[in-house]
Amino acid sequence: MADRKKVVLVTGAAGGIGRATVRLFAEKEWLVIGVDRQSFGNDFPANGLFIQSDISSPAEIENIYAKSEHFSKNLDAIVNNAAVQLSKPILDTSAEEWDSTMASNLRSVFLGAKLAHPLLKSAGGGAIVNISSVHAIATSANISAYATSKGGLLALTRAMAIEFAPDNIRVNAILPGAVDTPMLRASMQRNLYGESTVQNRLDNLANKTVNGRIGMPSEIAHAIFFLADNTQSSFMTGQALVVDGGATARLSTE
Repeated sequence: MADRKKVVLVTGAAGGIGRATVRLFAEKEWLVIGVDRQSFGNDFPANGLFIQSDISSPAEIENIYAKSEHFSKNLDAIVNNAAVQLSKPILDTSAEEWDSTMASNLRSVFLGAKLAHPLLKSAGGGAIVNISSVHAIATSANISAYATSKGGLLALTRAMAIEFAPDNIRVNAILPGAVDTPMLRASMQRNLYGESTVQNRLDNLANKTVNGRIGMPSEIAHAIFFLADNTQSSFMTGQALVVDGGATARLSTE
């Protein structure tokens, strides 16, 4: 067992934060199982497993964990990173759009946790890292479904931490702020802010952080690895780690 390589499953592996996370865990010599509804391309770690699948479907989640168990009987960490972002006013959001957001961002973590639990337990314990968002604690207009799903994920993190502790499974959440990812740049295109170009909008967002810039995916990946690695964060569970350049530390009225 001492020589066994650790195994991590990362959802949303083909996105900005997901790719950086896959890369970092591979560099740390973990075996990586990646999941995304989009193709990853040809550079997924050769000793890992990529599963192209949609975690909003309960049947596909079961298939993901069946394939994962075939790849490895043990899992040491789960990174629930996959998410969709709906940018609409509450009054214009349909029930179907709301439910679809919850299915991808929140229900998938609940269902995945039940399937991941025995694989984490068989490894002697492990870690679940849920990627929530600063929108769980401070939000803005026209993003209610996303913010609600991320707030729910933060509450679920606490509940899972309490229930899974007897099996030596730690559960924590990362709350990223503005990070330079394809999802952020897509949101810039959807006129969430008033500036005239995507770069102007990014610059304006950067100016609202305490340290004057937006984050890089690799910075979030290192925070994820910290919470996943039992040698670094063994006394942390049920916690929300905000990684936002200080954006939520400053009063909006300042």
